[in-house]
Amino acid sequence: MSRIPSTLAELARLGFTELSAARDRLQELPPESVPLFAGAADPDQALREVEQLRDKDPEMFDRLLADEQATASLIRVLGASSGLAQFLMRHPEHAEVLFDAPGPRSQLEYEAEFAAAAAASTGVAAQDALRVAYRRAVLSLAAWDLEQADPRDAVEPVAAALADLAGAALHVALQLARRDSRAAPEALAATSLAIIGMGKAGGRELNYLSDVDVIFVAERRDDAIDDTRMLSIATSLARSAIAIISEPSVEPPLWEVDANLRPEGKDGALVRTLESHLAYYERWAKIWEFQALLKARPLAGDADLGRRYVETLAPLVWASAGREGFVASVQGMRERVTEHVPSEQRDVQLKLGPGGLRDIEFTVQLLQLVHGQYDDGIRQGSTLSALAALAEGGYVGRAEAVEFSEDYRLLRLLEHRLQLAKLRRTHLMPTDAEALRVLARATGMFANADELIAAWERVKRAVRSLHLRLFYRTLLSAVAALPEEGAALSGEQAAARLAVIGFVDPVGALRHIAALTAGVSRRAAIQRTLLPVMLEWLSEGADPDHGLLAFRRVSEDLGEAYWYLRMLRDSTAAAHRLAQVLSGSRYATRLLERTPDAAAWLENDSELRPRAAQSLLDEALATTARHESSGAAVNALRAARRREMLRVALASLLGVISTKEVGRAIADINTAFLQGALASARRGVDGIQFAVIAMGRFGGAELGFGSDADVMYVYRSEVSGSGDGADGPGSRRMAERLVRALVEASDDLRLPLDLDASLRPEGKNGPIVRSLDSYRAYYARWSLTWEAQALLRARGVAGDQELIDDFEALADEVRYPARLTEHEVREVKRVKARVEAERLPQAADPSRHLKLGRGSLSDVEWFVQLLQLQYGHGLPALRTTSTLDALSAALDARLVQHADADVLRDAWMIATRARSATTLWSGAASDILPIDWNELEGVARVMGYPPGHAAELEHDYLRATRLARRVFEREFYGE
Repeated sequence: MSRIPSTLAELARLGFTELSAARDRLQELPPESVPLFAGAADPDQALREVEQLRDKDPEMFDRLLADEQATASLIRVLGASSGLAQFLMRHPEHAEVLFDAPGPRSQLEYEAEFAAAAAASTGVAAQDALRVAYRRAVLSLAAWDLEQADPRDAVEPVAAALADLAGAALHVALQLARRDSRAAPEALAATSLAIIGMGKAGGRELNYLSDVDVIFVAERRDDAIDDTRMLSIATSLARSAIAIISEPSVEPPLWEVDANLRPEGKDGALVRTLESHLAYYERWAKIWEFQALLKARPLAGDADLGRRYVETLAPLVWASAGREGFVASVQGMRERVTEHVPSEQRDVQLKLGPGGLRDIEFTVQLLQLVHGQYDDGIRQGSTLSALAALAEGGYVGRAEAVEFSEDYRLLRLLEHRLQLAKLRRTHLMPTDAEALRVLARATGMFANADELIAAWERVKRAVRSLHLRLFYRTLLSAVAALPEEGAALSGEQAAARLAVIGFVDPVGALRHIAALTAGVSRRAAIQRTLLPVMLEWLSEGADPDHGLLAFRRVSEDLGEAYWYLRMLRDSTAAAHRLAQVLSGSRYATRLLERTPDAAAWLENDSELRPRAAQSLLDEALATTARHESSGAAVNALRAARRREMLRVALASLLGVISTKEVGRAIADINTAFLQGALASARRGVDGIQFAVIAMGRFGGAELGFGSDADVMYVYRSEVSGSGDGADGPGSRRMAERLVRALVEASDDLRLPLDLDASLRPEGKNGPIVRSLDSYRAYYARWSLTWEAQALLRARGVAGDQELIDDFEALADEVRYPARLTEHEVREVKRVKARVEAERLPQAADPSRHLKLGRGSLSDVEWFVQLLQLQYGHGLPALRTTSTLDALSAALDARLVQHADADVLRDAWMIATRARSATTLWSGAASDILPIDWNELEGVARVMGYPPGHAAELEHDYLRATRLARRVFEREFYGE
């Protein structure tokens, strides 16, 4: 005969923590019941609840204690679930189910039991009777669940039983709704209503307390009523059934009935006909809505109508992987897994956090969508059955399918125990040490909290790699021998999987994979290990085909280079960056293929940051000095420029530097190139001073990747008494020779530098180069206001510093006049209007032109430059070649309102970023925001927008420029 433990240590071994209180309470119980508390998740809670139940119903309590099996079951239930303890306190008579908890039963059995319980009552009483019967059944199921030797084995049958319980409750609720309906009997009889289970309810993998996702579908059984009347009655029945389950009453609600997965969501009709559903899914449904239908099954109501609903929509579901936009939708689906999870919950989320249940469910559903269009054997409702079918069909490795099935069962077990504890919907792991101890005991698998946490962290790490291991690694089996891999995809299957993740030419992609992994070399072995993750990362880019081709080229160029193979193998961040660049930028990829060693920079942000201007200049001059041949010097300078432009492109793509830093860096690179090219060209040219004056965005150090380099050229004779003079033909010919040399040097077929001298006096009709005296004479006599405006951004960048200083002093006299007359102001506005009317390309959409469009770069720059012309003489802060710096100075001087300055700055920034992004994405300069959706998506990705957010970029750009145009018209034109 057992005895009551007399020492606190004995109680602690049983799992009690409230030791003194437990010893006192245990005196009231039979000694043989005491060891049974060791099986409770929370013995202290179980003992408290036993005490309260004894006071509530002594007779039932004595009956239970007389049966050891019932007593053990009671203690396990009360120790695991305060929610079920509260139910027993409300209805202690239902503790009788603990004498023989039968385990899971069929939905039909549950329906019969619930219908019988509600049959003798009406209205609210019948509703409460149904709820009590439901909870009685949950109590029985939980008692069976908690007594299993390996609780993971019970996860699948328990989840299925909970879904059947939900279906039975909804079915009987619908029966009660019909019984209490005020509709005419013949109209009611003519109305058929089916409830379609979605999500976990549809997949028969429900939790102890989940929202139950449903869709309602109705039809007329005969012509006694028309469709309008039928839908009205069906909607009333649906609302009544939802209320019976979910509205407050004496017996608490069961769970929320969620119909938001229906067509048009909350804004759509609650009930539709089958024809209406079909029309919606054929015409309007998004990809994710087909994914939601993967688990659809008849749950309650008219079973035949429900079956026809699923059969009618199934072809659309399984064809969805071939729909346009599937890739973007898939990427968006993955994004939505975690985007709404609060940061403080990410590490404790069982469902939505990294390595959580949703990661497994997403990957399995994606594989089903890809291969289910050809193989109906994998069209399974539940995650575990689908994973088994995928392994059976050879789409995933058998060993990995088993591993992840076990991980999924453990996560679901933890979810079940958390929700059972209070019968509340939660997916958050506790952080409190005592709560973790109780959860560890509730699983029946872990002795303490430390063991539980260790196992959970292992599972999270494994699940994080699930998408990679199940989806991508198996692709290699189609082209490479992987003896350890249980799966072996055919070429067609692998191509289908590649197509669905965004490869436009999956057959070509397989050829690249085969080439990279062929052979027995160390490089091939590393590639076989690396390629699955590289394929995943490349698929996240806007152009995975180009990315894979470029990866192959770079890898072949670098061959067996130790540092490259080490980087791929050991530096996850660098390899990820490489994939990001290759699949997102043709501009950077083209340069990287020419300079593959630059891939080493990806490991270190400091290597990606632009080099200092002086360092670039020193290198350019040293390069020129090292090469006796001008041709060799120019080739070396071109290579250095390409290398440094690649560095800036990589830094920009990877978010290492800002837009402003990009502009400055490109200006510095071009400056160093021109300095070096000029030094080479000046060999043997004596007797003149010569300088290159940067204009436009080059002068403002606000260049983008697609920008021309606006320049002017100036010279001054150093010869005195020769009769040639400053403007003599000899000096001019020497200056023209230098200009030709610079133009030829900049003509790099691999990365051209377009030196545009059209802002010089008289434009294209004027001489390409002038002496300083000629500039002075021209500006004194002939200069127009627009030419003074052009000089606002003039800045010497190469050549003789004395001449540069003198030219800039001359420019100051012209660009910062003591007074700008009203006529000159009107002239600036007239020229701007003419530019808008004449320079915008024919058929170009003014709202999408990044340079000359409404509210774009031109508007902001002309607005700022007019302020500089008007006030620069008296406000030194305005004397800057930078648009943004001048705008800030105007704000400080209160020449512009703060809100207006913000609007103009935002428009300038997004136009500048979009202009550079267009070049980075396509490899070609363009001033038009793309109309083609794939092109716009590529530009959006370069600009940092998430996958599938091209429309957001378009909205942001059009809004920013629309607001800027309003400010411009009001403040510039005075409208």
